[in-house]
Amino acid sequence: MRTWQVERRKRTRHLIELGGLVIKAGIVDLTGDDRATILGALLWVADKLKSDQGEHSRELWAAKGRQAFEAYAATHKGETESEPSEAEHTAFRS
Repeated sequence: MRTWQVERRKRTRHLIELGGLVIKAGIVDLTGDDRATILGALLWVADKLKSDQGEHSRELWAAKGRQAFEAYAATHKGETESEPSEAEHTAFRS
């Protein structure tokens, strides 16, 4: 397989995992799958992270995300999709 194909597959997997987080958070259902609303919310989050409250917000959101992953894993033991991927584990930490 060519290098560009490997990189493209990695990128595709990463995008799918990020989309999964949006779905897991309930954003798609809560917005009626309205892409403009979802983008607006993500832009608001980005602005918050750039603000003087960014680090505090990141810490709060990371803790909430870790709790959600733990709760999901605890309620879905034994299922093949119960364990979040490494990307999901680190999504809120970067």
